[in-house]
Amino acid sequence: MDDKDQTRSSNNDSLVGQVLFHKYLIVKKLGEGSFGSVYSAKENNNWYAIKFENKNKGQNLLEKEAYIMSYLNGPRIPSVKSFGYSGDNNVLVMELMGKSLEDLFENSMNKKMSLRCVCNLGYQMIEIMEYIHNKHIIHRDIKPDNFVMGRDSKRKQLFLLDFGLSKKYRSSSTLKHYPLIKRKKLTGTARYASINALNGITQSRRDDLEAIGYVLMYFLKGKLPWQGMVNKNKEQRYLKIMETKRDTTPEELCKGFPAEFETYVSYTRNLEYEQDPDYEMLKNLFSKVLRDEGYVLDYYYDWDIDERTMTTADTNLNIVGKNELNNLEKNYEIKQIDEKNIKIQDEERDANKRMEAQEIVKEKDAGEDKEKEKENEEKKENDNNLDIKKEETNIDININTNNNEEEKKNEVNENEKKQNNSKDNNDRLSEKNFNEFKIDVEKEEEGKYVKKVRRNEKYICGYKDNEENKCCIIM
Repeated sequence: MDDKDQTRSSNNDSLVGQVLFHKYLIVKKLGEGSFGSVYSAKENNNWYAIKFENKNKGQNLLEKEAYIMSYLNGPRIPSVKSFGYSGDNNVLVMELMGKSLEDLFENSMNKKMSLRCVCNLGYQMIEIMEYIHNKHIIHRDIKPDNFVMGRDSKRKQLFLLDFGLSKKYRSSSTLKHYPLIKRKKLTGTARYASINALNGITQSRRDDLEAIGYVLMYFLKGKLPWQGMVNKNKEQRYLKIMETKRDTTPEELCKGFPAEFETYVSYTRNLEYEQDPDYEMLKNLFSKVLRDEGYVLDYYYDWDIDERTMTTADTNLNIVGKNELNNLEKNYEIKQIDEKNIKIQDEERDANKRMEAQEIVKEKDAGEDKEKEKENEEKKENDNNLDIKKEETNIDININTNNNEEEKKNEVNENEKKQNNSKDNNDRLSEKNFNEFKIDVEKEEEGKYVKKVRRNEKYICGYKDNEENKCCIIM
C-alpha cells in the first residue's frame, strides 16, 4: 500500500482523530497485520507509534512484546513509552520509527538494493543480533518488515521491531540452553525461516543469523528461489519451501555475488544448537566486501539520495500530509474546547441535581419532624387520658372500699345488736323460765329437786313452748 492509499484509508478509520489515554492524538494508520494495527500519534511535539491488538483473538502477544522491549532497552531497540488497555484492545505506545526495509525495498529501483547498501545493513543486523542474544533473547521472526530505519538524528541507524514471538533461549543465571525439541510448529515467516525451524526443531541463535542471510540475498537478488510457491494448504507449502531451501546450496543461492555471502550462509547453516556464533567474524565479512568494493562502513543507503534535500519537518510530513495534520490538530483543539464546555455543563447540571436532592432531603426531613412532633403530642395526650382514667378508677375503688367497710361495719353492728338483743331475750327468758321453774319446784316435792341441784351444783331448767325448745343454764 502506498502513502496515498494509506492516507485515504486513515481518513476512513474510526481511530484517526481520537485521543488515546487523554494525550495521544491518533494521526494516521501506518499498517495492519494478523496481530492488529499500527498508528502514528502525536503528543505536543513528540511523535509515537501506537500498536493495537484485539484481546479477543487469543494471541495477546503485545504485552509480551512490551515486556521484552523494556527488558532489552538497547540503542537499536525502539523505546517503550507505555502499555495499557483500551476497550477490547491491548495498546503499546512506543517510539516512532521511519520506514521498514520492506517498504524501502519496494520503492527501490528494479526492486533491488546495491551491494554497498546491503553490506551497511548486514553489519548493523549482526550488531543487533549480538546485543539481544547476549541478553538471552532470540527474535524468531527475522524479516525485512521488522527492520526499520530511525528518524531525525537516528535516521542513519537500523532498528529491530516486533518482539511478540521472541523468547529466552537459555537461562540467564546458568547460561544453559533450554532443551532441543523436534516436531514443533513453525514460529516466524517461512520465506526467511531457517531450515531447522521449518523442520520443527527448537530455535536458537543460529536460526536468527541464518534468517538474516536469506533477507540479505532477497535484497541483492530481488527474489528468493522458494518464493511464490502455491500449495493446497499451509503445511504442504511449508514443506515445499523447506525442501527447496535445503536443496539450494549456499553456492547456488549466492552465485554472482562476493564469496563472503556464500561463507555467511554456509557458516550459519552449520552452527550447532548451543554453539556460540562468531559475531565478529560475521561482521568482518561485510566490512571486507565494502573494502574490496572501495567503500567503508559509512551507513550509506540507496534511499539517501531522495532524503538529502529533506528537512526534519519534511521527514515528519512523510508520516502524514501537512494539511491533514493541521486539520487534525485544529479538530483536536475544537474537540478539547467542546469537551471542556461539556464538562462545565455536566458540572453545572450535577451541581443543580445536588441542590435539588438537598432540597428534597430537607423537605423530607421537615415532614418527618412534623410527623414525629404530631406523634409525640398524640402520645402525650393519650398518657394524660390514661392518668385521668387511673385517678378516676382509684377514686371509685376508694369509694367502693369505704362503702364496703361501712357496710361491713354496719353489718357487724347489726350482728352485735342482734346478739345483744338475743342475749337480753335469753336473759329474760332464762330468768322467766327460772322463775317458772322455781314455781314448779315449789309445787313438786322439795327433797327431790334439791338433791338434784346439789349433785349438779347448778339449776337446770327446760322450757318448751309451742314453737321451739329452749333451755338455759343458770349458775
